Amino acid sequence: MMALLSIRVVTAGAGGFIGGHLTARLLREGLEVRAIDNKPTESWQQLHVGADNLVGDLRDVGFCERALTGASQVFNLACDMGGIGFIENNRALCMVSVLINTQLLCAARKHGVEKFFFASSACVYPTYLQNDPHAFGLKEHQAYPALPEDGYGWEKLFSERLCMHFREDFGLETRIARYHNVYGPCGTWEGGREKAPAAVCRKVGEAVLDGSPEIEVWGDGLQRRSFMHVDDCVEGTLRLMASDLRDPVNLGSDESVSIEELISVTEDIAKVKLRRRYVPAAPQGVRGRNSDNSNVRLRLGWQPRISLREGLEETYFWVFDQLRKKRGLLNE
Repeated sequence: MMALLSIRVVTAGAGGFIGGHLTARLLREGLEVRAIDNKPTESWQQLHVGADNLVGDLRDVGFCERALTGASQVFNLACDMGGIGFIENNRALCMVSVLINTQLLCAARKHGVEKFFFASSACVYPTYLQNDPHAFGLKEHQAYPALPEDGYGWEKLFSERLCMHFREDFGLETRIARYHNVYGPCGTWEGGREKAPAAVCRKVGEAVLDGSPEIEVWGDGLQRRSFMHVDDCVEGTLRLMASDLRDPVNLGSDESVSIEELISVTEDIAKVKLRRRYVPAAPQGVRGRNSDNSNVRLRLGWQPRISLREGLEETYFWVFDQLRKKRGLLNE
């Protein structure tokens, strides 16, 4: 029981991509961390021996109450999600994640947690603002009138409001970040849940290893996004948690690129040039999404520091090593 009561920070979704990197950073800062995920620990993308690693279903209120005993701060990054191919074909699964945030908030209130962080998404923004590849960056107030991405976007927007009302009604301090396309090493890179940067890195790496002259591209390649490196994401998250900024805030890069440009940068890193094979019927999401960072620069004094080229180079070589390991070409 003494070990349980000494836990001060809880990271929910710690077996996932951002949660794993956040847990590592908190441990480096010398904090006591309880890391939670519903996957067996051998399936976690990062497993940190310095944390109190706990496996369980955060949709269950009893488990949430046990997991948050003794916690002073909670970071909720747990949800059922993936890249565009996953969220367009699994809307019900994405929406069920609302149970995770609901039960965690209830448990946090019961145990007197001081601060609660919720990882939201740029998918909360109305789709009608994202029909132009060269649309302006999305500002926080533009989330309303609401018409978010179906399934995943609605779950995130509802959970944002739940956080705000728990603060207003019960005094639980909540912080909300709208993440914009986070990428980097130690994330999902195959299997259908990977996002565009990891998918492109894998496809280019496979072409290099196979000697293939082409790469498959979902859509026409002209859809645009901004991509934020996971280290920048973690830094922005910690700054937000330490701040008095209660309203939802964008955390993302405002360096917008097309999928074609993303592929070209990856080709340059891999020192290869490939033909494009376009798949118009494949999931591709909105035409253009970019982050307006004016609010976070003003309120937190923060902006991403890692360029797309720098971050993509690290990510490509990490994914390439995973491919080589899978093929028995590289020792563990």
